[in-house]
Amino acid sequence: KNVLNDAEKGHTVILLDPMGKMKTSEKFSEDMYDWLDRGGSRLSFVIGGAEGLPPELKYDFSGSGGKNAKGGGGGSRFQLLSLSTLTFTHQFARTLLMEQIYRASEIKRGSGYHK
Repeated sequence: KNVLNDAEKGHTVILLDPMGKMKTSEKFSEDMYDWLDRGGSRLSFVIGGAEGLPPELKYDFSGSGGKNAKGGGGGSRFQLLSLSTLTFTHQFARTLLMEQIYRASEIKRGSGYHK
């Protein structure tokens, strides 16, 4: 419910799911800043369970005709992203995500942290 509210507010919602697209850190950084631009400087990340996200979350209810989030289309505010094909605890997935967000900001800044 809160996820849909975020999407209705115009936030980009990133659904973390094993079926999502895997990205390099550089591509994640580029995409993250694009998502921030499109979402009014707001991003919402949703971590799926070991079985992934509920099917109803994998569909965009923001008016694009119910197209699958992976397919995008129609200005979808939902994006499917995979951190790995491995299964992590929620706590570890949050830690990994936080580090990747920090890494993305350092890549954008051009610091030496990434390499």
